[in-house]
Amino acid sequence: MEIGKKLKKARVQSGYTQEEVAEQLQVTRQTISNWENEKSYPDIISVISLSEVYQISLDELLKGDDRMIKHLDETTNVVKSNRKLLFAVIVNILLMALFVVINMTLPENKYILAGSFSIIMISTATLFYQLIKKF
Repeated sequence: MEIGKKLKKARVQSGYTQEEVAEQLQVTRQTISNWENEKSYPDIISVISLSEVYQISLDELLKGDDRMIKHLDETTNVVKSNRKLLFAVIVNILLMALFVVINMTLPENKYILAGSFSIIMISTATLFYQLIKKF
């Protein structure tokens, strides 16, 4: 059974409305609705809070829902996230080194210089975006 169905079933069995649960979790009613309709997934803190509000174990709530487990893994796996960020930094450094080498060996070819400079700028912007998003 998917997490949305489980959340709705637990809420109904507990006798709460979406609005009441939203107040307890300090989120909007629409957020509760989105979780129940699987338009979005709760974060790990919200899952724990829902477990407490509905007086249901985390195991019962999460067991058998591979998409929710994957979502929680992706949002809480710091090691995997840091590896991806380190990989992006290394790729960016290699691209910059490549740009310097190209600039030294082919200074007269403006199209290659412009293309490689554009790639480096896009790579750097993407890296900065990921850093900003992380912090």
